[in-house]
Amino acid sequence: MKSHEVFKEAFEKSSPKAVASDLGVSLSLVYKWAQEQSDYGSGSRNPLDRLLEIYEHTEHLPLIEWLCHRAGGYYVKNTPSICDNSQDVLPATNEIVGQFSELLARISKAALDHSITSEEAEEIRESWDHLKSFAEGFVCCCEQGNFEIIREAAAKLSDTRTGLH
Repeated sequence: MKSHEVFKEAFEKSSPKAVASDLGVSLSLVYKWAQEQSDYGSGSRNPLDRLLEIYEHTEHLPLIEWLCHRAGGYYVKNTPSICDNSQDVLPATNEIVGQFSELLARISKAALDHSITSEEAEEIRESWDHLKSFAEGFVCCCEQGNFEIIREAAAKLSDTRTGLH
Protein backbone atom coordinates (compact mmCIF):
# COMPACT_ATOMS: atom_id res chain seq x y z
CA MET A 1 0.00 0.00 0.00
CA LYS A 2 1.31 3.43 -0.89
CA SER A 3 1.52 6.16 1.74
CA HIS A 4 -1.17 8.33 0.15
CA GLU A 5 -3.52 5.32 0.20
CA VAL A 6 -2.89 4.94 3.93
CA PHE A 7 -3.97 8.54 4.43
CA LYS A 8 -7.03 8.10 2.21
CA GLU A 9 -8.06 5.09 4.29
CA ALA A 10 -7.37 6.93 7.57
CA PHE A 11 -9.54 9.84 6.46
CA GLU A 12 -12.49 7.47 6.00
CA LYS A 13 -12.41 7.02 9.79
CA SER A 14 -11.42 10.53 10.87
CA SER A 15 -11.93 14.10 9.79
CA PRO A 16 -9.24 15.70 7.62
CA LYS A 17 -10.48 19.04 8.98
CA ALA A 18 -9.76 17.94 12.56
CA VAL A 19 -6.32 16.61 11.55
CA ALA A 20 -5.49 19.92 9.85
CA SER A 21 -6.65 21.88 12.87
CA ASP A 22 -4.76 19.70 15.38
CA LEU A 23 -1.54 19.87 13.33
CA GLY A 24 -1.86 23.54 12.47
CA VAL A 25 -1.68 22.99 8.71
CA SER A 26 -4.09 23.83 5.92
CA LEU A 27 -6.97 21.55 5.06
CA SER A 28 -5.85 21.50 1.42
CA LEU A 29 -2.43 20.15 2.48
CA VAL A 30 -4.04 17.36 4.48
CA TYR A 31 -6.18 16.44 1.46
CA LYS A 32 -3.05 16.43 -0.73
CA TRP A 33 -1.47 13.86 1.59
CA ALA A 34 -4.19 11.46 0.43
CA GLN A 35 -3.42 12.02 -3.26
CA GLU A 36 -0.69 10.40 -5.28
CA GLN A 37 2.11 12.81 -6.12
CA SER A 38 2.28 13.74 -9.77
CA ASP A 39 4.15 16.05 -12.08
CA TYR A 40 0.96 18.09 -12.44
CA GLY A 41 0.93 19.37 -8.87
CA SER A 42 -1.51 17.00 -7.22
CA GLY A 43 -0.47 15.27 -4.06
CA SER A 44 2.19 16.32 -1.61
CA ARG A 45 5.04 14.64 0.22
CA ASN A 46 3.22 13.46 3.29
CA PRO A 47 4.48 12.79 6.83
CA LEU A 48 4.76 9.04 6.18
CA ASP A 49 7.00 9.62 3.16
CA ARG A 50 9.07 12.08 5.16
CA LEU A 51 9.44 9.72 8.11
CA LEU A 52 10.54 6.98 5.75
CA GLU A 53 13.11 9.32 4.21
CA ILE A 54 14.42 10.25 7.65
CA TYR A 55 14.74 6.58 8.57
CA GLU A 56 16.44 5.71 5.27
CA HIS A 57 18.84 8.62 5.73
CA THR A 58 19.72 7.87 9.38
CA GLU A 59 19.07 4.10 9.52
CA HIS A 60 18.16 4.78 13.16
CA LEU A 61 15.73 1.95 13.96
CA PRO A 62 14.57 3.51 17.28
CA LEU A 63 12.60 6.02 15.15
CA ILE A 64 10.41 3.19 13.91
CA GLU A 65 10.40 1.38 17.25
CA TRP A 66 9.24 4.55 19.01
CA LEU A 67 6.37 5.00 16.57
CA CYS A 68 5.30 1.36 16.96
CA HIS A 69 5.47 1.69 20.74
CA ARG A 70 3.36 4.87 20.67
CA ALA A 71 0.79 3.03 18.53
CA GLY A 72 0.59 0.26 21.14
CA GLY A 73 2.75 -2.23 19.28
CA TYR A 74 6.25 -3.51 18.96
CA TYR A 75 8.53 -3.53 15.93
CA VAL A 76 9.91 -6.86 14.79
CA LYS A 77 12.15 -6.98 11.72
CA ASN A 78 11.16 -9.53 9.10
CA THR A 79 13.86 -11.94 8.12
CA PRO A 80 14.77 -11.83 4.43
CA SER A 81 13.11 -14.55 2.41
CA ILE A 82 15.49 -17.36 1.58
CA CYS A 83 13.01 -19.36 -0.44
CA ASP A 84 13.93 -21.43 -3.42
CA ASN A 85 12.32 -24.41 -5.06
CA SER A 86 14.69 -26.84 -3.37
CA GLN A 87 13.83 -25.72 0.16
CA ASP A 88 12.49 -28.43 2.41
CA VAL A 89 9.51 -27.19 4.37
CA LEU A 90 9.52 -29.87 7.05
CA PRO A 91 12.81 -28.78 8.68
CA ALA A 92 11.56 -25.18 8.68
CA THR A 93 8.34 -26.31 10.34
CA ASN A 94 10.32 -28.24 12.92
CA GLU A 95 12.45 -25.14 13.56
CA ILE A 96 9.34 -23.06 14.28
CA VAL A 97 8.06 -25.70 16.70
CA GLY A 98 11.50 -25.89 18.34
CA GLN A 99 11.74 -22.12 18.76
CA PHE A 100 8.24 -22.01 20.21
CA SER A 101 9.20 -24.77 22.61
CA GLU A 102 12.28 -22.78 23.67
CA LEU A 103 10.09 -19.72 24.27
CA LEU A 104 7.72 -21.72 26.47
CA ALA A 105 10.67 -23.19 28.38
CA ARG A 106 12.04 -19.66 29.05
CA ILE A 107 8.64 -18.52 30.28
CA SER A 108 8.22 -21.58 32.51
CA LYS A 109 11.71 -21.23 33.97
CA ALA A 110 11.22 -17.51 34.60
CA ALA A 111 7.85 -18.07 36.29
CA LEU A 112 9.02 -20.83 38.64
CA ASP A 113 9.47 -18.35 41.49
CA HIS A 114 6.11 -16.67 40.71
CA SER A 115 7.80 -13.51 39.42
CA ILE A 116 9.63 -12.46 36.29
CA THR A 117 12.61 -10.15 36.53
CA SER A 118 13.37 -7.49 33.94
CA GLU A 119 16.30 -9.61 32.71
CA GLU A 120 14.03 -12.63 32.30
CA ALA A 121 11.45 -10.47 30.53
CA GLU A 122 14.17 -9.26 28.16
CA GLU A 123 15.16 -12.88 27.37
CA ILE A 124 11.52 -13.78 26.77
CA ARG A 125 11.09 -10.75 24.46
CA GLU A 126 14.24 -11.68 22.52
CA SER A 127 13.07 -15.27 22.10
CA TRP A 128 9.57 -14.13 21.06
CA ASP A 129 10.91 -11.63 18.52
CA HIS A 130 13.22 -14.25 17.03
CA LEU A 131 10.31 -16.69 16.70
CA LYS A 132 8.09 -14.05 15.06
CA SER A 133 10.82 -13.14 12.58
CA PHE A 134 11.50 -16.75 11.65
CA ALA A 135 7.78 -17.53 11.33
CA GLU A 136 7.32 -14.46 9.10
CA GLY A 137 10.09 -15.74 6.82
CA PHE A 138 8.32 -19.11 6.67
CA VAL A 139 4.99 -17.48 5.80
CA CYS A 140 6.71 -15.41 3.08
CA CYS A 141 8.09 -18.61 1.56
CA CYS A 142 4.59 -20.07 1.56
CA GLU A 143 3.22 -16.92 -0.09
CA GLN A 144 5.89 -17.15 -2.79
CA GLY A 145 4.52 -20.48 -3.94
CA ASN A 146 5.99 -23.04 -1.62
CA PHE A 147 2.56 -24.60 -1.09
CA GLU A 148 3.50 -27.06 -3.81
CA ILE A 149 6.64 -27.99 -1.89
CA ILE A 150 4.52 -28.59 1.22
CA ARG A 151 2.22 -30.86 -0.77
CA GLU A 152 5.18 -32.78 -2.26
CA ALA A 153 6.75 -33.20 1.17
CA ALA A 154 3.48 -34.49 2.59
CA ALA A 155 3.16 -36.95 -0.31
CA LYS A 156 6.73 -38.21 0.27
CA LEU A 157 6.01 -38.66 3.97
CA SER A 158 2.80 -40.54 3.16
CA ASP A 159 4.63 -42.74 0.63
CA THR A 160 7.34 -43.54 3.19
CA ARG A 161 4.73 -44.57 5.76
CA THR A 162 2.86 -46.81 3.29
CA GLY A 163 6.04 -48.28 1.84
CA LEU A 164 5.62 -46.72 -1.63
CA HIS A 165 8.76 -45.22 -3.21
